[in-house]
Order: sequence, then C-alpha cells, then structure tokens
Amino acid sequence: MQHNQKQRKAALWELFSAWFKIGLFTFGGGYAMLPLIEREVIDKKGWTDKEEILSIYALAQSVPGVIAVNTSIILGNRLAGIKGAAAAAAGVIAPSLIIIMSIAVYFDYIMNSVYVLQAFSGIRAAVVGLVAAAAVRIALGSLKDKAGYIIAFAAFALSAFTDLHAIAIILGGAVAGLLVYYFGARKGAED
Repeated sequence: MQHNQKQRKAALWELFSAWFKIGLFTFGGGYAMLPLIEREVIDKKGWTDKEEILSIYALAQSVPGVIAVNTSIILGNRLAGIKGAAAAAAGVIAPSLIIIMSIAVYFDYIMNSVYVLQAFSGIRAAVVGLVAAAAVRIALGSLKDKAGYIIAFAAFALSAFTDLHAIAIILGGAVAGLLVYYFGARKGAED
C-alpha cells in the first residue's frame, strides 16, 4: 500500500480520541460506521487515502471481529505500531462500553419508555441509509472491471437469496479473483 504525502504518523492520544469520536457518534455499528471512519481518518486527519481504506476494509472483513475495531487496529498499527493499534482499538470500543454500562443500570426504565422506543425506530431507519451509502461508496471505489461487477453481483445474490455463510462467499470471491487474474495473465502472455 502506497502512502501519499499527506499521510503521517499519529500520536497515541490522537489515535484514541479520533477513534473514540467515531465510536461515540455511530449507531448501528459495522457498515454504518464506514462514512464516519472515512471522514475522520481521510478527510480530517489525512492518515490514509480512499484507495488504502478500501484495502483496509477488505482485510478487516476477512478476519473475525467487528469491522470498526479491526479497521482501527490495522490503521493504528500502521500509524504508530502495536501501541497505536491498542490506542485506536481502545478508543473505538470505549464509548460502547461506557454507554452499555450506563444503560444497564436503567434498562427497565429505558426499554419501557415510548420516547426511547421511537428514537430507536428513527435510528434504525438512519442506519439503513448509512449502510446503503457505505455500500455504494465501497462499490464505486472497488469495482474496476466487468469481472468485479460479476463477482459482486454473485456475492450479493448468494448472500440475499441463500443460507450460504458469509465466509464461504468471501472465500469464493477470493478464488474467483485469483482465477480472473490467472486466466487474464495467461491471456495477456499469449497476446
């Protein structure tokens, strides 16, 4: 992964606070966090670029764990080593931990409040929009050729209309990508 001139090292406190903000203002987790991650680490901090963040997302999704935590660890490690990975992961996890512990104390009251239930209804709707926007942004940045579109469509269809496990779909995508590369390289060598 190449790094542009704007990319730089980050202090541990800066990593912790940036990822804390991402964790604090994201509802819905996972893909709903991607627009906030990009705004913070690309637009505001300049720690990476759009091409590299797509590679980081792909790597973060290919290992067990939450995409935001995995992304924070990968980028934190690149910016400040193991301590950076720990600081970034602690930052993104801390808001959820604090909020969940606070909610646990008042759980019965909160879950019986009509206002809370209506607020969560609105939050769920907003999360759908964030996830859709992240999917479009990733597709526009990742799909470069006809083979990519075919693999993406096949993965979508398998995920939406079968009970095939996500790991099998990801591994299938990897195999398909390797086959496209292998046969493309052979065809290029023959020409």
